[in-house]
Amino acid sequence: MPEPVCQDAIHTFPDLSRIVMNTTYYDGNATEYDWTLDKGSIINTNSSGGELALLLTETNGGTRLSSTRYLHYGTITARLKTGRWGGVVTAFITMSDIKDEIDWEFPGNATTEGQTNYFWQGNIPAWPATHGATIGNLSFLTDTFETYHDFTIDWQIDTLTWLIDGHIVHQVVASDTVVNGTSNYPNTPSRIQLSLWPAGIPSEPTGTVSWAGGMINWQDPDYLSAGHFYALIQGINVTCHDPAAATNDTTGYVYGTNQSAFTPSVAFSNASTINAARGMMAGAAGPVGVWTIACAVVFSLVGTMSA
Repeated sequence: MPEPVCQDAIHTFPDLSRIVMNTTYYDGNATEYDWTLDKGSIINTNSSGGELALLLTETNGGTRLSSTRYLHYGTITARLKTGRWGGVVTAFITMSDIKDEIDWEFPGNATTEGQTNYFWQGNIPAWPATHGATIGNLSFLTDTFETYHDFTIDWQIDTLTWLIDGHIVHQVVASDTVVNGTSNYPNTPSRIQLSLWPAGIPSEPTGTVSWAGGMINWQDPDYLSAGHFYALIQGINVTCHDPAAATNDTTGYVYGTNQSAFTPSVAFSNASTINAARGMMAGAAGPVGVWTIACAVVFSLVGTMSA
């Protein structure tokens, strides 16, 4: 199935009507919904212009929200407030179906910095090599829990730039990512994902727990008072930068044969992005029906809560 094509948009959250609350029910109609709730819980609060809260509890395993549309290069700005608890990570990323990934991540024990990273087809560089950078000690980067900031991923064909409140804080040049003749640069259509995930839990590797600020304290007064940890999203601004202009009948992106070693070609499609999930759900009953529905949902929600 084609991946729904990018559209310029400003997403705000006065209510939850544009979010599919269970991704199993999403049928590929990106004109009807802007986001899918892949896992976890969200609530809407109108206390400050319609904030969307991503929730983390000891039992829900964290929350992830994904855009229904993909983008094949573009500029995305998320206006958000992060968590502030050790072991709790707030993430704003892009993720493709073959695991090209671009990250902003915020370990909760460090609320005056952010971390940038990128991955190509899920490849993790050998230690100690890294694509990432920790951004901190900036006069304009005040506490990310107390204050809204605009975090931007500007993904172009030749450069990848991370910004905070319009200030460039990290940049990668695509030509510098070539390894053994192969570009290790994210280059396939990707969804936007926002998440709040538990890195400080026993099932995570020791290094991940340490990076995130230690084990989560489920007895933290904030958690006991609210019944959850949270991160807040006020809005997301998307500007598409497709390599070629879409036509009026363009519906999505499709993969073609490799244009070079390990790099698939990407083309526009005018085929429908809508699958049979909704119709099958109406007639499904019992475990066999649920299994059939799960198989019908063709959008692959790849990746973990973070990388």
